[in-house]
Amino acid sequence: MNKVFWCTSCLNMSTRPRITFDEKGRCNACQWSEKKKSFDWSMRQATLEKLLDKYRRDDGEFDVLVPVSGGKDGSYVAHNLKTKYGMNPLALTITPPLSLEVGDQNLKNFIQSGYNHIQINLHPEVTRLISRHGFIEFGFPYYGWAIGVQSAPVMFAHKIGIGLIFYGEDGEVEYGGSTQTAETPTYDVSYMKKVYLEGGHEKVLELLPKSLQNQLTFWHFPTDEDLRRNEVKIAHWSYFENWDPYRNYLVAKEFCGLKESEMTNTGTFTNFSQTDQALYSLHAYLMYLKFGFGRATQDAGIEIRRGAMRRDQGVNLVRIYDNAFPEEHIDAYLDYYKMSREEFDSVLDRWANKELFEKKNGRWMPNFRIS
Repeated sequence: MNKVFWCTSCLNMSTRPRITFDEKGRCNACQWSEKKKSFDWSMRQATLEKLLDKYRRDDGEFDVLVPVSGGKDGSYVAHNLKTKYGMNPLALTITPPLSLEVGDQNLKNFIQSGYNHIQINLHPEVTRLISRHGFIEFGFPYYGWAIGVQSAPVMFAHKIGIGLIFYGEDGEVEYGGSTQTAETPTYDVSYMKKVYLEGGHEKVLELLPKSLQNQLTFWHFPTDEDLRRNEVKIAHWSYFENWDPYRNYLVAKEFCGLKESEMTNTGTFTNFSQTDQALYSLHAYLMYLKFGFGRATQDAGIEIRRGAMRRDQGVNLVRIYDNAFPEEHIDAYLDYYKMSREEFDSVLDRWANKELFEKKNGRWMPNFRIS
């Protein structure tokens, strides 16, 4: 930790899991951003069309499943699949706990813009117990929902015979992390478990009370044998075209009824991303306490890499916003986890990186200065 440093191009921090840097001090997200400028995207476009043609159906049945929240990215993917490529997508939402009014309205607007849609409401007590365990043991406050977002679409697609799932961006490749999928158009369940669920979700399920063990269908993936019989391919749209979250926002706003929050989101300077649930703000704050970078760092990095912001502007915004605690949601958090404020704060204390932060007047404050 005494060698903490930041990307010389964006603001990614050396503490970010799975991140790497080159000899110029540029993170792998910036290297990837630069590499994409020289891509022959027509080759990946051809790969996309071949993939879609493999699963395209002429009988009116759904040929691709698109997980959506009503936000910019899933809406953008569904819009392109339907209007540009003539696919028949089925949109799927895994309802988040502590959903926000703007997120609920955006989902309604998306559906009304012309999509078939299924909403899965995961068993609330299972979701809550897993999320509480994730919050305490992993510093992962919506772990129950995060598992379901990965496992339930695969299980649902497998059961109804849809062989292709399309998510938005590959966050590991786009924002700094594992580059394992940078050159592969699809990935599998084992990658989901290892990277997105941190390799431990099945052990967590075993900790649930016996009375709930028969309620876990959507938290399990199909078995390897099942997938051999009825294969499900999983892809990120960002593999096939230059990913631009702001463009996605504009498209979703024009064609899918996306609305912004009235105020900037807690911990950042934007108001049009991750507006579906209150627990995301806690997730971003815990990310800050664990690793030293938060929501503003991520948003600024996106803007810098797309050429819409200078690095020094991003530094100023991160200094203002990153250390914002979502106090406006604290009562909802305490009620959801069934904790006192003292118990809740003790979990935050447990996950605060003591080499990066010092507690002053009851608040964790950074002992580093982004540069």
